[in-house]
Parts: sequence; structure tokens; C-alpha cells
Amino acid sequence: MEERGNKTIICSVFFLDIVEYSKKSVSGQISLKERFNAFLSIAIRDVPVNDRIILDTGDGAAISFLGDISDALHAALSMRSSLLNEGVRMEPPLLVRMGINLGPVRLVKDINGQPNIVGDGINVSQRVMGFADPGQILVSRSYYDAVSRLSQEYAGMFHFQGSRTDKHVREHEVYAIGYPGDFTSTQRSLSKQSRQVGATGFDVVLYKLENLWDSFADTMARWERIAVDTYRNASRQQRAAIIGVGTLVLVLLVTVMVMLAGRPDAKSAQEASAKTGKTQVAAAATTQKANTEESGKQTAPAEKKVQGVKQSSRVRTLAETTGAPAVVSLVVLPWGEVYLDGRMQGVSPPLLELQVVAGKHEIKIRNTTFPAYTQVIKVKSGEKIKIKHTFAN
Repeated sequence: MEERGNKTIICSVFFLDIVEYSKKSVSGQISLKERFNAFLSIAIRDVPVNDRIILDTGDGAAISFLGDISDALHAALSMRSSLLNEGVRMEPPLLVRMGINLGPVRLVKDINGQPNIVGDGINVSQRVMGFADPGQILVSRSYYDAVSRLSQEYAGMFHFQGSRTDKHVREHEVYAIGYPGDFTSTQRSLSKQSRQVGATGFDVVLYKLENLWDSFADTMARWERIAVDTYRNASRQQRAAIIGVGTLVLVLLVTVMVMLAGRPDAKSAQEASAKTGKTQVAAAATTQKANTEESGKQTAPAEKKVQGVKQSSRVRTLAETTGAPAVVSLVVLPWGEVYLDGRMQGVSPPLLELQVVAGKHEIKIRNTTFPAYTQVIKVKSGEKIKIKHTFAN
């Protein structure tokens, strides 16, 4: 640290801010800040003390990483994972905006003689953080250009969000780690998993239907964002072509709807179909009555027997779908992003276990330095299993 004193260096700066911190009571601020400090300590525990400088901003913090530029990325991912796991269990929820920048800073001494940093690098990281949604991580163009060159996996984590203008009328191109809605959707998914404990068979079915709908909605939202990004990055000629094709498709759809609605034989066809249906129903009723009179009492026991089989099958089906969720314990070294059936659940550690419904699931653990680890599990209701994996060369 002494060797770097009074020098201007390039480093990555991780800036964090607690949302609506000033609106809380003093006791509320103390509670939020204690939880914030605990999560931040976990996020940076693997970074050597001499490679980081921490500034407490009151309603957040700014950390300068003087060593590996990927340290800021790992700290941000760990912080977001802690926030996601904490958000569904504590009240009020801890909402944090996060921003990362790579830029020049100057190492100085503060009034107490402790190391401090000033300069454009920390100022831009604060501006980038201000553009983020609660729970979102945004990075500057300079940080993206540097960290995306380290590996292909790093590059695939970022999504361009466009240009933002700060209060000083300065333009900033920002990239997001994930999409703005990922925090909300993950928080919603964790909340649903917590409601599974003690759920009935009907609740389990409803939970699966909600998951299918959420997956469909997230997919549609992602395609919408891809379309918006494509249009934003297109040239004038390409934009004109996109608008033209979209207008043509809309006109064709409206024309087809008008033609179908104006068909003169549509109503008469419906009426004829209704009359035919009534005739068929009447004929079927007459035939059924005749068959019933002929068969007499002999068919009654058979019908009861069939009904009994159907009822017992129905009860057995409900019993099979009723039960507590299975628990998957996780031991991941040194760390890894955990995906359950394609949906990210958090970073382990601190994530130690998952609650899943009975059935077949795919567990995937990713570490940006090593190949991903995948394991397919088949669990029963209430079963407890353990997955342990160590990423090593």
C-alpha cells in the first residue's frame, strides 16, 4: 500500500447504495446497515486486505479493488446472491443498487491518516450505480471492455442497456449482469419455494402452473428486450425495414380478422350446427334409455364396480402429489452459481440448500474459471440429498 501512495492508478471500483435508506427510522437504518455490512463482509472475504480500500458512505459503501479486476465482479455476484436469499425471509427487505467502473483513482490519506481514494474512477462508479434498479448490477463500458476479455463466460454474463445521461450531462454506456426483472423473478421464485413446506397436492399443482406461467412471461420479456436492443443498435435503413415489415404484418392480421368476421355464412353455419347437435343429443338419450331398460339390474353392480375403480384411482393420484418438498444440501468449493432446471437460485456459498418438489430435476453449478458441473437428480417427497463439488484444475 505504501508503494502505491500518492500515485494515480487504474482500478475497479464497486459502489453500493441502500434504497430509501434515509426514509427509514433510526432503528430501521441500523438494522439495514448491519445486514448490509454482514453481506458485504462475505462478498469480499477472499480479497486480500492490501488489495482493497473500503469507504463507508453511510447509506452504502465504495470498495476499490487494487488487484485483480474480476474481484469486483465476484463481490457483486456474492452480494446479489445474499440479497436474493435474504429478501424473502426478512422484513423490511434489503434493496441495494450496485455499480462497477474501471477508471483512474488517486490514493491519498484521509484526516485520520487512513488510505483513501479520490478521482474520476469512483465518481463514475457512483453514477453507474445510480442508473441501476434495486437488486441490479450495472457496469461501465470501460469495465465491460476489460473483464469481458478475460473469458468467454464473463462476456456472456453482460447485456447492453444503452446510454444513460447523468446530472452533469455526461453520457455513460452501461451493461447489466442479468436483466432488471431477474431480481424480481428470482425473489418471486424463492418466495414460492418457501410456501411449498406443508403444501397440499392442489397447492403443488398450482405451484407448478405458476412456474410455467412465470417461465413463459420471462421468456417473452427476454425476447422483447432482445428486439428492443436489436432495433436500438440498427442503422436507419434497418430500422425502416423493421418498421415496414411490422406494419405489413399488422395490416395482414387486421385484414384477415375483418374477412372472418364479415363472412355471411358464419352465423347460418353455427345455427345449423346447433340444430344438428340437438338432434344427435335427443337420439343418444333415446338409445341410452332403451339400453338401460333392457339391461335391468345386471348392469348396476358393474357400474358401481367401475365407479369404485375410478374413485380409488382418484384418491391415489391426490395422495401421490401430496407431501413436503425435498431438500438438496449444497457444498460447493470455492464457489459456484447454482441453477435449478435452468433458473438461477443464487451463489453457493452462502447458499447452502434448495427446496424442490418431488420429481426429476437438473442441478447445474457454474464457476467462471472452470467448466460447469451438471447433475440430474430424482427425489421423493421429504427426501434429503447432498451435492458436493469442488472446482479444481
